[in-house]
Amino acid sequence: MRYTVALTGGIGSGKTTIANAFADRGVDIVDADVIARQVVEPGQPALAAIRQRFGADVMQSDGSLDRKALRQRIFTSGEDKTWLNALLHPLIQAETRRQLALTHSVWCLWVVPLLVENNLQHLANRVLVVDVDRETQLRRTIARDGISREQAEHILAAQVSREQRLAVADDIIDNGGSPESVTARVALLDQQYRQLAGAIDQD
Repeated sequence: MRYTVALTGGIGSGKTTIANAFADRGVDIVDADVIARQVVEPGQPALAAIRQRFGADVMQSDGSLDRKALRQRIFTSGEDKTWLNALLHPLIQAETRRQLALTHSVWCLWVVPLLVENNLQHLANRVLVVDVDRETQLRRTIARDGISREQAEHILAAQVSREQRLAVADDIIDNGGSPESVTARVALLDQQYRQLAGAIDQD
């Protein structure tokens, strides 16, 4: 198994920016959000199962999943949410393992926004948390998604707290500073992870 670092952080913390900075250094990226979309693409068995359970209301006219409509459905029904998780989580985990096995870089970055919420931290060799203060999270989320402050606060409230996330971190990137300081931190961590991966290979 490739040496794997799980990257996580709250909404608006800048996970994508950090992941791209590692990718620029030749690190292979496996993104849980991308995989979650792939397993429900048209033609996938999971999409057929979702349509069978929830009907055409959760489908777009082009045959793809209406993610917003599905979110609203499961938001109001714990039973539906449990069913959906039972369907998708094993598929997402299997596809994650497949993609991790295909990576070629010395170590790979596994981007998992809900790492702590889903208690997945034990599946990685190391956990890297992208951290910013709450006000920065809110400001970035409002600007990026075009939503109200109240909506952004609701999203934040649904995620684990900043303290819970930091409690599982092996490494932290403060993404509230200058881009230069972040680039320097990424370079340092990349070096460290390459050494750790090499040490494991020699065992």
